[in-house]
Amino acid sequence: MARRKPFDIAGVTVPPGTRRTVDVPVSELSDHTPVHLSVRVVHGRKPGPVMFVSAAVHGDEVIGAEIVRRLLNSKALAQLSGTLLAVPIVNTFGFLNHSRYLPDRRDLNRCFPGHATGSMASRLAHIFMTEVVRRSDIGIDLHSAAIRRTNLPQLRLTSGNDRLRALADVFAPPVVMPSNLRDGSLRMAAEHEGVDVLLYEAGEGLRFDEFAARTGVAGILRVMNHLGMISGKGVPRKRAEPLYCSESTWYRAPAGGLLRGYLATGDTVEPGTVMGAISDPFGEFEAEVVADQQGIIIGRTNMPVVYEGDALFHVAQTSSPKDVARGITAHMAPMPMFDEDEII
Repeated sequence: MARRKPFDIAGVTVPPGTRRTVDVPVSELSDHTPVHLSVRVVHGRKPGPVMFVSAAVHGDEVIGAEIVRRLLNSKALAQLSGTLLAVPIVNTFGFLNHSRYLPDRRDLNRCFPGHATGSMASRLAHIFMTEVVRRSDIGIDLHSAAIRRTNLPQLRLTSGNDRLRALADVFAPPVVMPSNLRDGSLRMAAEHEGVDVLLYEAGEGLRFDEFAARTGVAGILRVMNHLGMISGKGVPRKRAEPLYCSESTWYRAPAGGLLRGYLATGDTVEPGTVMGAISDPFGEFEAEVVADQQGIIIGRTNMPVVYEGDALFHVAQTSSPKDVARGITAHMAPMPMFDEDEII
């Protein structure tokens, strides 16, 4: 059998059966401190797909960095077939500033595929596309809700993509939603290059969430096993089938005031369910937030102080709330699936 070739990235050669962190030059801070796109390359001895796993495209979405850390510590990667490109922090500028955006206030996920001589965001997008995406066969991009909101673990898929649908079944988060491709997004740019991308949403900006982290790591490992990159040893089995929802609705504040939220992500609703109530600080005024459909709460605000029109509860529609409740309970049960030294 022919010997596997080394993996070349950004002028660095990674031999088969080894790991290496490659720091791809990006720019400099205003004080002349260099900024890099750091890629952990795990290059297996055996041939197989090249997968990228990226996080913190939005700099305040830190849960993805924790998922990548746990993934890289997984013993399942010891006998890897193919290559894993793990990028825990894509938007270093935003990450350092606890910000979703880059210093020029651009959203990196609206700047792909980027340009070598464009804006700061455009240049970073171009580097990521050149050094990571175009070298890959498949990608998983990790996100969370914005600050002061939280998301139930879920996957967003391009409608009509049967390959991604099959991988979503394997990943098996609690909920799977269709999501149209947006101009300038990483998913759109990657798919134009023939690279399918699973978009994982879970947790809250600038916060860690144990359920979100474990669900993400478990799903990635199951996908890698499905693709033949790792064996099934140590890969957690899925607890329940994912719930596929085709539509969702944000319930917004009917008035400004103080919100008392009665339900959490993962709770089911039906017409007439009171999800929360808004009152003024004196308690003289009160307005209820009432569901008008059957569904499951997949996102909600964590802020008690709200303005009229603020997004409060994100409800995905479903016709079988009782079945959903059982499935969510199975997903959220304790998950003793990693060695202790792999989750610390």
